[in-house]
Amino acid sequence: MNDKIYPEIPVLERASLALASASPRRRELLGRLVPSFHLIAADIDETVQLGEVPLDYVRRLALEKAEAGARLWATTSPATGERLIIGADTTVVLGDRLLGKPTSKEEAVWMLAQLSGQTHQVVTGVAVLLLTDQQILLRRESLTVATEVEFQPLRRAEIEWYVATGEPMDKAGAYAIQGYGGALIANIRGDYYNVVGLPLAPLINLLRTF
Repeated sequence: MNDKIYPEIPVLERASLALASASPRRRELLGRLVPSFHLIAADIDETVQLGEVPLDYVRRLALEKAEAGARLWATTSPATGERLIIGADTTVVLGDRLLGKPTSKEEAVWMLAQLSGQTHQVVTGVAVLLLTDQQILLRRESLTVATEVEFQPLRRAEIEWYVATGEPMDKAGAYAIQGYGGALIANIRGDYYNVVGLPLAPLINLLRTF
């Protein structure tokens, strides 16, 4: 057995693995389970559907990313044997509002001002597909995880300092708990790695069922 692969997950021993994500945070976290895997940036429409609740939204996007990634993988890297592909999507929920990635510094400032002194949820959907080398689906599973994050009350100077680091610009909710943004957090309740973008323990438990 390869001792660099997380133990007692047989599917990681026998199947080629790909992550359908361009996120460096997810790449780093998945690297804690397995030393090497393919990276496939799947481009999908992330528009929220009418009446869609946050957990359904992230689950759907995770599945769509995994499916799109599987199609792209088949055309760019032919291989023999089983293929396992993981898709994930994370968003921030404040009340009934979804906060995605800010499109400008002004929007990042606005998002952080909304989160200041408030408790919000970070929700992640994870989807795992197992396919043959002929793209025949053997199994499809998904899960969702929610974590509560409480922000400290933020002064304007703190928000402007953080936005000036550049860190908020490609992060849902305009912050990264694992970076400078950790200084803004008062408390979390739930899975820390879910806030980073890939809930490791739930993913491990899911992979063990394959």
